[in-house]
Amino acid sequence: MKKSTIFLTIAAAILVVLIGKAFIFNDAVKFYLLIFVAVGLGLALLRLGVNGAIKKMRGKHIGFKILFFIILLGFGLPFQNWFRKDVIFAMDGSFIVPCIITTVVSVIFFTIIYGRVYEKVRVRF
Repeated sequence: MKKSTIFLTIAAAILVVLIGKAFIFNDAVKFYLLIFVAVGLGLALLRLGVNGAIKKMRGKHIGFKILFFIILLGFGLPFQNWFRKDVIFAMDGSFIVPCIITTVVSVIFFTIIYGRVYEKVRVRF
């Protein structure tokens, strides 16, 4: 078995257990978990997009590279600050740990899924 398959299986199991437990026991955290799965999905796409953009920057002028990171940080830092202050610190303290675990696991899960889909689409064309 490949490492990515093992990570994918473990990540899927953790997501199913966390979200399933929240819905079975009707915990108040269940809707936050779904939101944080969506955040993990977005972060996985952002990670793959930025990595692809960085690979395309080889041989470009240094000013272009600096401008790219200025724009990236210009959008990313205010969003991160808002998300941390108004979302994470505003929720109940007992919700934070399951939500962070859900986000990290969903980033791993969706990165592997998107990587596999990208490889199949690239081979197809």
